[in-house]
Amino acid sequence: MPVRIRSKTRLQGSVTPPSLNTETDIVNLGEQLDDYIFEGFISLQNLASGDTVVIRTYIAVDGSNQVKSDELTFTGAPTIFVVRVPAITLAYNSKIRVTVTQTAGTLRAFPYTFIYQIMETL
Repeated sequence: MPVRIRSKTRLQGSVTPPSLNTETDIVNLGEQLDDYIFEGFISLQNLASGDTVVIRTYIAVDGSNQVKSDELTFTGAPTIFVVRVPAITLAYNSKIRVTVTQTAGTLRAFPYTFIYQIMETL
């Protein structure tokens, strides 16, 4: 059974948490038309000494309850400026969510780019 990409959606922007210790969505996808591939990048270029940020990923493995699947914490000015969320193939109802929480320092903007591709069978 051949599979191809039915559609591609690009999400680009920048998010700034409204306050410290407030988990803020970067991406929060609902159910899709079919299984899909998701990947992207988050820039830490604006972080400086004294800043701490936590990036989390959640997936609804059971199709309804998003649970944490990954968590990364960064402190201070980065030496690597881009966090990669690697490509992952998800069931149509997996509802992926990526968040940022700044826990210390001056609130910063976090530019991002994500792409998700919805598959279909021929």
